[in-house]
Amino acid sequence: MSNHVHDAFEKPSSGKPTIDELLGPVGFIERKGSVGVLLVHGLTGTPTEMKQFGKVIARKGFTVACPELAGHCATIEALSATKWHDWYLSIEKAFDALKQECDHVFVAGLSMGALIALLLAAKKGNQVAGVILLSTTFFYDGWNVPKLKQAILLPLVLYTPLKYFVHWEETSPYGIKDERTRALVHAILENRDNQAADKIGYFKTPATVILESVRLINATKKALKQVIVPTLIVHATEDDMASIKNAHYTQANISSETVETFFVDDTYHVLTLDKRKDDVAKRAAQFCKEQAHILTSNAKILIAA
Repeated sequence: MSNHVHDAFEKPSSGKPTIDELLGPVGFIERKGSVGVLLVHGLTGTPTEMKQFGKVIARKGFTVACPELAGHCATIEALSATKWHDWYLSIEKAFDALKQECDHVFVAGLSMGALIALLLAAKKGNQVAGVILLSTTFFYDGWNVPKLKQAILLPLVLYTPLKYFVHWEETSPYGIKDERTRALVHAILENRDNQAADKIGYFKTPATVILESVRLINATKKALKQVIVPTLIVHATEDDMASIKNAHYTQANISSETVETFFVDDTYHVLTLDKRKDDVAKRAAQFCKEQAHILTSNAKILIAA
């Protein structure tokens, strides 16, 4: 592996906490089998956005865990105090812990969580059984992101002192096409519910946090060639935040021999909460089942030899 991939990561602490100790108050785990699936929620999101997705996969016979990313599920100030390395390390530690109790571990990430899944695969190689990439976000180029914002305002804010004063406010449809789910999100935001961050995350993101996400994007781009594990790329054809170009870019730049794609209509960016959420979860579970079977079969052949 090239040095720049190693340089991008800090060493995890020497202690070996269990997966339960790493979940955080909003994180969850369902133990249903000897093969694990580690879920990575999105930037400014929470494990709650992955819960239904995780339940469907667990019902297919997997142990599914979703920890909180560092700085999330608390306050904007706590989030602003973290860097992308901190978010990544949350997942690396959780992966190592889940690997202690599972034969194989897959990693499934949503949006920026997909980038963290890719980074983990780049670093860990074949220790990762496979990755499932949901709405991978290398470019904020969906139909709900104005071109002016992409081309001029974002660089102006991120690379000047303005980044300490500006917040990025996400607007409806919040990455969700399903009107009932979107109305629920809107109601929580309107009520300024004290537990809103736990339930749905933040829709007002400090520019400093977006700058860290840009650094995460750049680090992941550099590491893509080191991704060699089986990969399932899932993307909405109508993604409002990150166009399907992101899926094609990922497919063109990773080194995996096994790359499957599942392009989904009638849904927006947050695939785990939207109209096709169960279809997406079932497809992810099918991918894990097939790849786990291949790994088990290969292990038996090696033992027999």
